[in-house]
Amino acid sequence: MIRRTPLAVTLSIILTTASGAGHAQTAASAQDAPGVTEMDKVSVTGSRIARSQSEGPSPVTVITGEELEKQGFTTVRDALVTINQSTGDVGTDMDQTGGTPNGQFVNLRGIGPGYTLVLLNGKRMANYPQAYDFRSTAVNLASIPAGAVARIEILSGGASAIYGSDAVAGVINIITKSDYQGDQFRVRAGTSTGGGGDTGVFQWSGGKSGDRWSVTYALEYMAREAVMASQRDFLRDEYQNPAYRGDPDAATAQQGVFLNNVGNAYLWPDANGVLTASPDALAGACAGADPRYTPFRSSASATAPDRCGVFDYVSRYSIQNAVSQVSGLVSGNVDVGDSAQAYFNLMASESKNKSYNKTMFNWYMSNNVYDPAIGVVSAGRKLTPGQTGGQAPAEYKERALSVNVGMRGRMFGDRFDWDASLSHSRYDLSIDRRFFVTQRVNDYFLGPLQGHTSDGMEIRSVQVGRLFGPVDAQTFNDLSTVFTNKGDSNISNAQFVMNGDLFDLPAGTVKMAAVLEAGRETFNLDPDVRTRPDHAGGENIFNWTAITGGGTRNRYALGLEFGVPLLSTLDASMAGRYDRYDDQSDVGGAFTWQAGLEWRPVSSLLLRATHATSFRAPDMTFLYSGESSNFYWLTDIYRCRVDGLHPSDPLCTSGSSDYYDQVQGTYSGNRKLQEETGTSNTVGLVWDVARNLSFSADWYDIKLEGAVSDLDSDFLMDQYANCLLGTTVAGQPVDGGSPSCQFYTGLVARDPDTGTITRYASYPVNQSMMRTQGVDTSLRWSLDAGGLGTFDLRLGYTIVTKLESQLFAGDALINERDDLRYRNFRSKTNWQVNWNRDDWQATVYGYRWGSLPNFANTGRIAPYVIWNAGIAKKILPQATLGLNVNNVFNTFHPRDDSYTNYPYFYRSYSPLGRQIYAELTYDF
Repeated sequence: MIRRTPLAVTLSIILTTASGAGHAQTAASAQDAPGVTEMDKVSVTGSRIARSQSEGPSPVTVITGEELEKQGFTTVRDALVTINQSTGDVGTDMDQTGGTPNGQFVNLRGIGPGYTLVLLNGKRMANYPQAYDFRSTAVNLASIPAGAVARIEILSGGASAIYGSDAVAGVINIITKSDYQGDQFRVRAGTSTGGGGDTGVFQWSGGKSGDRWSVTYALEYMAREAVMASQRDFLRDEYQNPAYRGDPDAATAQQGVFLNNVGNAYLWPDANGVLTASPDALAGACAGADPRYTPFRSSASATAPDRCGVFDYVSRYSIQNAVSQVSGLVSGNVDVGDSAQAYFNLMASESKNKSYNKTMFNWYMSNNVYDPAIGVVSAGRKLTPGQTGGQAPAEYKERALSVNVGMRGRMFGDRFDWDASLSHSRYDLSIDRRFFVTQRVNDYFLGPLQGHTSDGMEIRSVQVGRLFGPVDAQTFNDLSTVFTNKGDSNISNAQFVMNGDLFDLPAGTVKMAAVLEAGRETFNLDPDVRTRPDHAGGENIFNWTAITGGGTRNRYALGLEFGVPLLSTLDASMAGRYDRYDDQSDVGGAFTWQAGLEWRPVSSLLLRATHATSFRAPDMTFLYSGESSNFYWLTDIYRCRVDGLHPSDPLCTSGSSDYYDQVQGTYSGNRKLQEETGTSNTVGLVWDVARNLSFSADWYDIKLEGAVSDLDSDFLMDQYANCLLGTTVAGQPVDGGSPSCQFYTGLVARDPDTGTITRYASYPVNQSMMRTQGVDTSLRWSLDAGGLGTFDLRLGYTIVTKLESQLFAGDALINERDDLRYRNFRSKTNWQVNWNRDDWQATVYGYRWGSLPNFANTGRIAPYVIWNAGIAKKILPQATLGLNVNNVFNTFHPRDDSYTNYPYFYRSYSPLGRQIYAELTYDF
């Protein structure tokens, strides 16, 4: 029979002594020499060689499931986004234009979510079917129940020589509970003090075991109501725009209804239904359409109200999605004979979530039409909840499944461990939305199509009574439909791993590990046929063209790793791996390698260094996405600057601005993409200053060549303007003939007569280079204060010293760290203080994010600091009652008076404010 040491016991040794500040793992503590603690051999993320010392050549961060609870977090992503290595920008639930408004991601080192490999118990997980930010795909952390987590290990830096593709910025290995004894119930309930977000969580975890078997199980159910923009004062209406803070009378609203006789005047009906441009008739026309419509001035130069709008139309946004999710875990093992063990692990989740987006009820003309009685016209109408029968959410139905089965044992006289496994992970997504049907809504407001003018313009007779008349819920339902877009992704993998002792040298034993893998990955985007760009059967969904795509790739890999003791105080590690890809890209194969050194000049000090190469195969959405066409709202920064306006001026960014154009754009995948390659270097130390004080510092350098991305539209328009004008807004010179400028200007087309933008194109390309450098530091100090209890302090800090990029070879380097056009955090800090005394325990956890550039790109805004606190008491031998307050001081985003686009702050900041939770844990 195999002798098993329960994983929880082993990890308690590691984590009690080795978790560094801000979760950073530092050197373990021994009786006399903390840096060289010997314990049962375990594998730690970053190496397949089992080791008996907690620290290795690569810095690893550890968060335990208990720490997740103490810090007050409900989800895995909430915790990971606050660690100091997560310096990259990621959106929140409010970022509904990002392509994945129901996904939760993390961005290590600011390189992008897709460059961090997320593992579940060492196995790959299926990516979210839709691309994050319409770019690369990544694992949705929302599918992982926090109640099933034993610990999370985070390796910062390249590790492709161990794990293959995607391990560029780092590896996050989420390890679930196992070898659990007994049962535990945990109930958590809370809300936000600003309104909305009522949350309930129920968790049940437990385990049983016999002489030759063990089984662990966990079940979690979470229900959370949405938080709406109307529930936060700074988001409820257009009056919150910083541009109007000193002059609310100048505020511009979202146009509720308009009819524009193009080139002449905006018109509305008077009391007799006759079209006029008289301001005296505007108020009646607004109220006749909807009581929530009010007259407003479209610009500061307007002497009287000249538009009909809705100031609180933005309030129908959800800033946190409604969630209903059930998830579960079952794992176990059974001994097979005396030298082998069979095991399995299954985790599944199902969620039904809702988000609310104001654009679902916004109709406008994509092109001007000719009305025989008026002339050339454009028109639009926004419907409020009173007209649609209430809020109509987008509903996300998601299922995730990860299963791993295998055998493990010992061979060659117990010198080697082996593990053979089969794993499969799948993610299914279905999204239901209600939108207008193009033909129905056009015919309703514009009348049926009567023909075309000689230059191809549609001829219609605007239905003024309908355009400026009330709309009820039945009419809205007749004009709209529910459409469903689906997607799925799968990854299957067969793996054989062996590791053990090769032979002895004077300084110790040479160890090795080998891995053989074969895998298959697929993804498929199956949108509603009415949203496909090639659909010609009528009933097209208004202003919605979905991205289609699908493809398959096979992967084969062989890797070797060696640990070599050079001296009694000096160890070396080496690894190499070859990955072969069978898909339609130009990748073929990729070889990566890494080397590391560990030197312990004294027992309490570890000096370490690593060098690694890494690669990332092109994201499958970048390869296999079909061509899609959609209409985008673009700020024409070039025309703004030509006319003497700053790009952040409300006259440029306002929805009623003459510089804010709707443009038809196209997007498609690129099957000529090559792999992204990189290097990663670390140099650091771990120093156990005293038995209760430890410190670590690690310098990192990550360089990525050929990074793939498509361009953000706002960024493209800014670069396009710089290239045409030969200078940035700040006056820095730009070479209009550079390769990047030729690329930018080739993606935008203009009408030669009017100068307006007629086309916008985007597709993924291999960028030339991206590089980041910085330093991670951590400190841990513990104190036994006798009758006052025990205290444990952890502090983590990351400073980014370099973040630069180059779009094409030959271009000048862009200093993204300091360039005010880029928004990644230059520093992150977190801290935690734990106190325990008898049946009481308390935790204070906080984090600080460094400054970001303001919206106008003229300076930087203040840092962002959040404090969480929790207290708990054991009220019975089996029961503990706790209270957590997240964001104790109800802190919101740093003030930025130049951010004149809704929601008036950058997407990385949470708009939720203070949240309070009570919880009860019962063990039996």
